[in-house]
Amino acid sequence: MEKKTDLGFHAYIRGIILIGFALLMLAFIITGNITYYIAPKMMPFIYFATGTFLLLGVIQIIRSTAKGQEEEQLCDCGTDHNISGSPVTKLLIYSIFITPIVLGFVLPDKLLDSSVAANRGIQFGSGILADQTNTESPNENSSTSRAEAFLNDPDGYFDELETGSTPEDTDSENITVEEYYTEEGYNQYYDDLTEEILAEDLIVVTEENYLDMMTVLDLHIDRFIGKTIEIVGFVYREPELADDQLVVARFGMTCCVADSSVYGTMISTDDADQYENDTWVRVTGVLDKTDYHDFQIPLIKLKEIEVVEQPKSPYVYPRFSF
Repeated sequence: MEKKTDLGFHAYIRGIILIGFALLMLAFIITGNITYYIAPKMMPFIYFATGTFLLLGVIQIIRSTAKGQEEEQLCDCGTDHNISGSPVTKLLIYSIFITPIVLGFVLPDKLLDSSVAANRGIQFGSGILADQTNTESPNENSSTSRAEAFLNDPDGYFDELETGSTPEDTDSENITVEEYYTEEGYNQYYDDLTEEILAEDLIVVTEENYLDMMTVLDLHIDRFIGKTIEIVGFVYREPELADDQLVVARFGMTCCVADSSVYGTMISTDDADQYENDTWVRVTGVLDKTDYHDFQIPLIKLKEIEVVEQPKSPYVYPRFSF
């Protein structure tokens, strides 16, 4: 009887834990705070996980009943289903699963802010200029270039191995940003988008086109100098910024908060010190460019700035439209 009681108790606890995770995810879904942690494209997986956890939790609770334990004892599989370990060990194991459930309900949901940006660093524009610099050394990241060569043309890759030619032999030092993205199949999309945006009198950067706009400005900033742009983001400052500079930034997320990055645009204004970090603002100004850490980055010369409420969708997401 003691063995049956032990099995039933543990099955019941496991069922409660599974239902607890399901209820926690359901609470995030109902409140909408799930968007603080997960990109919208991941929501189908969250719905599936919530339903699965709930179903498995119910099954475990059914197994904890007297009838369920009788079936467990009569399975005749030759395995001892009893739970080994001291009570303290069992308590520690279950606490690993119970603690995040309790904390999930108790702790307030918090949006990523400038304190996180300070730890992770900020990417001005889309960050592709830094990526391009990392690819300019012919012997750097050779394993990545070899993998890409194999995926693009397996037969040609093996032919190169037989002849002794490798991807490192290519003159990658002379590849420009535009040529790099042509190789990846992006250039046509961004060329078309550039022409479309240049036809507008006012460039409005939205949550939907944010990362596309950052990429366009990185690739073709010279063509946009003098254009008027409007952008919304939170105020952030790097320690080395001048007194008349601030950054308007947004967190970009591909999958979840673990892969989030900060994308910012430099703002030039004499009133920069009037706005504290994490203040959400709408900025309107004239596009220019400036040097920052040996990179040329977009610069907005401020015309108007307005403090606004935090957007309903504070993060931005890649569209992969290309």
